[in-house]
Amino acid sequence: MDHSQDGAAVAARRMQIETALADYPHVTKESLGGLIHWFRKEASALDVAMLASNEAIAEPYRLFRADHIDRMTPQDVMKGLAFAAAVAAAVLFIIWWVV
Repeated sequence: MDHSQDGAAVAARRMQIETALADYPHVTKESLGGLIHWFRKEASALDVAMLASNEAIAEPYRLFRADHIDRMTPQDVMKGLAFAAAVAAAVLFIIWWVV
């Protein structure tokens, strides 16, 4: 598959997402799952920027992002706590080593 076919597939998928997003919040569970997966796993920064700049879907896009993408999940909190614990352990180790 060459780059033009890749680009066409990406553009087609983005149009699919845009169509589903236009119906938000009145989407099926399957469609909602597909939207979340696309934003978290498939979308490039350019894809997201192109959707964000589309004024025709600005309100559903904003609502979707606030409801499903921009919220902190328990997994995000656990990652933050693990990082803070690692930093605290490193600082304590350095203090113990120096003293």
